[in-house]
Amino acid sequence: MINMDFMPSRRLALYMVKLMVTRSLAVLVALVLVLLMLDLLGESGKILAIEGNSEADLWRYASLRLPMLVSRFLPFSVLLGCLIAFAGLNQNSEVISMKAAGLSAHQILAPLIIAAAGLGGLLFAFNEAVVVDSARVINAWKDSDYEPIPPDTGIYANIWLAQDGTLVHARRASGRGMDFQLSGLTLYEREAGSVARIVEVERARPYGDRWAFENIRRYDAEMNLVTETARETGLQGVEPAQFRLAKVDPEALNIVELGRTIDDLEAAELSTTVARAGWWHKITGPISTILMPLLAAVAAFGLARSGQLLLRAVIGMALGFAYFVADNFSLAMGNAGVYSPLLATWGPVMLFAALGEAILIRSEE
Repeated sequence: MINMDFMPSRRLALYMVKLMVTRSLAVLVALVLVLLMLDLLGESGKILAIEGNSEADLWRYASLRLPMLVSRFLPFSVLLGCLIAFAGLNQNSEVISMKAAGLSAHQILAPLIIAAAGLGGLLFAFNEAVVVDSARVINAWKDSDYEPIPPDTGIYANIWLAQDGTLVHARRASGRGMDFQLSGLTLYEREAGSVARIVEVERARPYGDRWAFENIRRYDAEMNLVTETARETGLQGVEPAQFRLAKVDPEALNIVELGRTIDDLEAAELSTTVARAGWWHKITGPISTILMPLLAAVAAFGLARSGQLLLRAVIGMALGFAYFVADNFSLAMGNAGVYSPLLATWGPVMLFAALGEAILIRSEE
C-alpha cells in the first residue's frame, strides 16, 4: 500500500531532520575551525608585520573571518551532513523499512528539503545582518595591508578611476557627503600614451567642482624632477560618487544597499553587471542549501549489501562539489559580462536541481 501523504509521520520526519541537522552542524564546526586556522596561519605574518598590530588584531581578524567562512561553507556542510545521515540510514536498512511502509523517495526526502530550506532562510538573514558588515571591514582592512583603519562604515579601498587620460588611484576613500575624503591618492598623468607626471597626494577633499589636495609630491618624468607643495586643487569635474561607484563589492553590501547602488550605477550610466549578479547571488546562494539533500540522495537508495554504498556517497559528494564549481564559474562569467546576471546565478541552481531529480527518478521512481 502506497502512502499518499506528502510527508512521512511526524516522529519519522523529526528523526530524519535531527540526523541531518546535527551532522551538518558538526561538519560545519569542524570544517570552519580547520579553515580558519589555515587562513589565520597564512595572514598572521602580514598582520603582525604592521607596526602597532598585536595579538588582539589576530583575534579581531578571526572574529571577522569566522562569519564569512560559516556563510560560504554552510551549504557544503549540509551536503556532507545529508550524506552521512543517508549512509547511516541505508547501512541500517532504515530506508528499506520506510519504503516497505509505502513511502516514496520524494516522501523520504521531503522533511530534509524543508529543513534545508529553513537553514537557507537562516543563512540569508545571517548574511544580511552579520556577514556584510564583516566583509566590509575585513576587505577594507586587507586592501590597506592591515594598517589601522577608522571605524567608518563608508570605507572603500584600492579604487581606480580614469579621467581625461589620467589614471587615478585612491588607497582609501571614506566618509559621507561633504565629509567624504580620499587618502593616499595617486594621479598618473599620461601624454602620447606614456606617463608624463606622477602626482602623490596625502589627502583630498571635495572643494566645489574640484578637489582640495594636501601635501602634494609631483614627479615630472620629462624633467626628472620632484617637487613638493602643501596645498592645491585638481580633478575638476570628478564627483565623490564616482569613487564610491568605481568599486562595488556585492559581498560587503546588504541586498537593499546593493539595490540602491544598482540604481545609482544606472543613473551614472555605468555597468551594473557585477552588482546585478551579486544581487541575485544573495538569493541563490542560500537557496543552494535546498539542493543538497537532493544531490546527496544518491547515497540513500539502493541495497547497502550491494557493496556500492561508498561509491554512491562519493558520487553524491562529487555532485555537490561540481555544483559549487559550476556556481563559481558561472558567477565569474556573469561578472565578466559573458552570461547575463540572471543566467549566471540561476543557471547552476536549475541545472543541478534537474540533474538531482533525474537521478532520483531514474534510480527509484
